[in-house]
Amino acid sequence: MGNCTSFTLPKWRLSELHSNGMVSIDDDETHEGIKTIRIQKACEFTTSSVLCVCIITWNMNGKMSVEDVTKLVSSNRKFDLLVIGLQEVPKCDVAQVLQETMVETHILLCQTAMQSLQMFLFGAKSSEKYIRELKADKHPVGGCGGIIGRKKGAVAMYINFSGIRMVFVSCHLAGGEEELRMPAHSHSLFSKNDTQYTKSADITVWLGDLNYRLEGISSIPARKLIEENRQSKPRGKDQLLQEAEKGEVFNGYCEGTLLFKPTYKYNIGSSNYDTSYKIRVPSWTDRILFKVDHSSGLDAILSTYEALDCIRSSDHKPVRAHLCLKVHDDSA
Repeated sequence: MGNCTSFTLPKWRLSELHSNGMVSIDDDETHEGIKTIRIQKACEFTTSSVLCVCIITWNMNGKMSVEDVTKLVSSNRKFDLLVIGLQEVPKCDVAQVLQETMVETHILLCQTAMQSLQMFLFGAKSSEKYIRELKADKHPVGGCGGIIGRKKGAVAMYINFSGIRMVFVSCHLAGGEEELRMPAHSHSLFSKNDTQYTKSADITVWLGDLNYRLEGISSIPARKLIEENRQSKPRGKDQLLQEAEKGEVFNGYCEGTLLFKPTYKYNIGSSNYDTSYKIRVPSWTDRILFKVDHSSGLDAILSTYEALDCIRSSDHKPVRAHLCLKVHDDSA
């Protein structure tokens, strides 16, 4: 495994975020919200001018299934880097299972963990020679989650890969619909005084269980629309997109169109939504968002944004995105 040192991620105010479930990470006074982008089916994994990154987030619900962990990674591994963010990880060696699964094509470059929140970075076997810098950090959040050893918070990695500077943040934010309705008060997750990593990153990717729910729709009507593959109405009730439109959270970030079914909450061992007495409203709690600094000359093509319905050991479905990062040739 390559060197993975610690870096001081700017002073995250996650203690404040924990109380309201919101994240605001843009100093610009204007706001664009989250830009929903189309998925381009064809991946341009063809030349050395393209860096392909596969990103996966999954809330494991404290259960370990070796079969499901191996399913996280497709047999079609046409990517340079693989980032896996896991929440509610049980006390077992997930890293070993992932390494054994990836051994023929990729190696573990870095890993960071904070109790049940873990993140792994894999690279193609020849990738170590392209790494100019690689660092990791973590930040816990207290609360009742800490009592049972599953603090919410975030872990992060910074990597300079062949001159492309990337920050990956994997988080587990607080749940609860009432908390999520509270205003963000423009809290900044990144300190304005620390620009070494966050402000100089060519691309920043957020992944994890963000815990945003559907608001203004009850469970039965929502399920009926989902069963009929009429996703547009539930998408309009998504709290994350609503708050972003107000300029409260993830301003200027991009996300693929939510064409897959909501990823939470399922009966364990099935692809059926919650049938407990709570009959929870299905929600897209698990998300992958990214923001490109276009002044770097970098572009991002999203070729995959999907939920892995075949994985059934948790009450969450994993979400996978495939980004192709393309550097413009200004001389062309």
